Amino acid sequence: MEKPPPIPDRLKRAKEEAMWGMHIADAIAMPVHWYYNADDIKWGYGGWLTGYNPPNKKHPTSILTISNFGGSGRAYGQKSQQVIGNIILHDKLPFWTSRDRNIHYHQGMSAGDNTLNTLMALQMLQTIIRVDKQAIKPDSLVREAVLEDYVKFMTTPGTHNDTYCESFHRSFFKDWMTESKPPKLGADIVKFAETRLKNYQNKSEDSQLLAIGALVLTIPWIIRTAHQSETECANSTVELIKLTHPTPSLYPFVDLYARLLHGVLNGKDLRAGVLEVSDHSVLGGSQTREELLSLIGEAERHPKGSEKRLRAYQNALSDLGMACYIEGAMTSMLFLAYEFSNDFEGGVLANANCGGENCHRGGALGALLGAASVQNGADIPQKWKDGLGVAKSRVETAVRDMNC
Repeated sequence: MEKPPPIPDRLKRAKEEAMWGMHIADAIAMPVHWYYNADDIKWGYGGWLTGYNPPNKKHPTSILTISNFGGSGRAYGQKSQQVIGNIILHDKLPFWTSRDRNIHYHQGMSAGDNTLNTLMALQMLQTIIRVDKQAIKPDSLVREAVLEDYVKFMTTPGTHNDTYCESFHRSFFKDWMTESKPPKLGADIVKFAETRLKNYQNKSEDSQLLAIGALVLTIPWIIRTAHQSETECANSTVELIKLTHPTPSLYPFVDLYARLLHGVLNGKDLRAGVLEVSDHSVLGGSQTREELLSLIGEAERHPKGSEKRLRAYQNALSDLGMACYIEGAMTSMLFLAYEFSNDFEGGVLANANCGGENCHRGGALGALLGAASVQNGADIPQKWKDGLGVAKSRVETAVRDMNC
């Protein structure tokens, strides 16, 4: 296969800043992940977040201990074979089964550390660089390598220090461990995942898998295919996410996000892209677009950087969707992307201080704002890169070595 034409320097920088942006936004939000009462952020951390912080020992609204350690969703008292502690998150089961109802989802992590989905996305990028640095191999072969490393990463003790993993991981490994011989080689894992997808077509969709966390995993794949056409990139990204998320209702949202990030990576104006995406029928069409613009107008009534303006953002996200579920979460992310299209730092801090599902929403947002910063003529401030935690050196290596 022929070597692809050289990638423009501007696209190279946009890809690098998108990866940095994803990690930075996730790490800033980590200590206040799933804080649904924004005032708990201000009270718990002595003011609104202005940088990286470790998580408090207690989480005011944690539901970790009623989450299902044997599959997706909540436990509801059922006796499930343990995925947590047995297959993945090997030393974290005591936190899931504790009687302490205020355990932080990311207890034990340090300021600047990243949550599991972002670390998994970084692992995916490292795999892509290792097996297809020039982006010339067939997608099918690269997907095999990505899935093989995903299973290895998740089932190997000590690869990360997060305590929580979202439902799609638990669902995947619940099904994986019930195989007579759980597959560990890439081609076999893909075959398992494709069979699983077919089997799930005869079941009701698991709503817990229709979550914005899926978008975080798409970011390295979109970066890999950013030199292709928008449609090729989007189609390829959807084919990847099918292997971990057997939920067809999710795929139109993945398609839209892939097109949006692809466009921004290639120099498209972020605000223009947001308006196009928000006008799509999947997100509610023109009504959603007009609602976003109306909420932006409400926020602009208050001075930029003021607490009143932050409160307007918090109210907007409360209206649009604070939780993980994809339609509301993605709409909230688009609101922030439009408002902060030329202000990376302001955007990632506002995302964190709005609470809710701010880590995965933040990862998707941070990639967009990072890529847009290149178009705006200003890379992400170095202090945010320097302040990252345990993943920092891996990010530095990955962005240096990625196909450009």
